[in-house]
Amino acid sequence: MKKFKLPTFIYGLWTMLFIVLPLILILMLGFSVNVDGRAIFSLANFERFFDMIYISILWRSIKLAFYSTLICLLIGYPFSWLISKKKNRDLYILLIMIPMWMNFLLRTYAWLTLLGRNGLINSLFVKLGFGKVEMLYNNFSIMIGMIYNYLPFMILPIYTSIIKLDKTYVEAGYDMGASKFQVFTKIILPLTKGGLITGIIMTFIPAISTFVITQLLGGNNINLIGNIIEQQFRFTGDWNFGSAISLVLIAMILILIRFSLKNSDADELKGGFI
Repeated sequence: MKKFKLPTFIYGLWTMLFIVLPLILILMLGFSVNVDGRAIFSLANFERFFDMIYISILWRSIKLAFYSTLICLLIGYPFSWLISKKKNRDLYILLIMIPMWMNFLLRTYAWLTLLGRNGLINSLFVKLGFGKVEMLYNNFSIMIGMIYNYLPFMILPIYTSIIKLDKTYVEAGYDMGASKFQVFTKIILPLTKGGLITGIIMTFIPAISTFVITQLLGGNNINLIGNIIEQQFRFTGDWNFGSAISLVLIAMILILIRFSLKNSDADELKGGFI
């Protein structure tokens, strides 16, 4: 008889109560409609979602999340590499983590002060002789909020993979006459691909489903898919439709993760970097 392990039981109970059970409820709500007070199986919620209005909102969410993730990648990878070369790199990682200890809403609210028409950035523009620029309540301000809040999710996994990189492979590449670009593309990038993919997933998923950033920095001008889901649960009261949209988003995210992990595994099995 296997020995009973309390930590395993607690973890399993937590998973069932707060992950599996909510997903089952979302599935039941998404595939049903209320008729005369009774829930009956229906695909009407998904048919409603595939209207061009909601498809355009989903496409806008994907684009903003993609551009934000791309910018985070372009900033995060070189920054992670530079940090890994520093003697006091733990201090730099701490500085990256400190803003994350602050409340998410407060971090986002701060950008209202910075990007506002009478904010610090516009005040600087005026002093430099430029006119005021409308930087709030548009796609730009939403992307700024996404990049600021989710950049650490890109930096940390990439930094971890770079730290674990065996430097002897890099030295071997230079000894064989490879250029810096060849060493990066043939050795460093493949060996740090795991952290790269993890960073992309950890940045893209919250970016595509965010609603707080859109509410604060986008005003009432822009709605993303996360805002539509929130509205269905908090204001409209149509939990069935909100659950259906959530299921579509979950399916997209699972496909993205599966595709990313499949490509990563395939590259690792090929072997050989040089």
